[in-house]
Amino acid sequence: MNATNRNYRATFILDNRGKEESVDQIIDGVKKVIAEIQGEVTAVENIGKKDFVRVTDKKFTGATYVHVSFAAPAGAPAQLRERLRLNSSVYRTFIQSA
Repeated sequence: MNATNRNYRATFILDNRGKEESVDQIIDGVKKVIAEIQGEVTAVENIGKKDFVRVTDKKFTGATYVHVSFAAPAGAPAQLRERLRLNSSVYRTFIQSA
């Protein structure tokens, strides 16, 4: 890790309904995107499937949550959100400084 990198913890809600991809394959794809933005993944924690507190779609009441800790430059969170915005396998992304 170089001196200009910051530590982040991202929480991803994954949606693999109707897809052949497994959760592990989706996580590997997210890790590749983090590497593309000069990030270095330090830890991955699969929390498992949890129900949503507020359900917006009656057919989608819960999903798999994954925490990913990584080090990256300061502009990385915005780049990561933008790259994952069109990825239908990643339902929501929450990134915070660690």
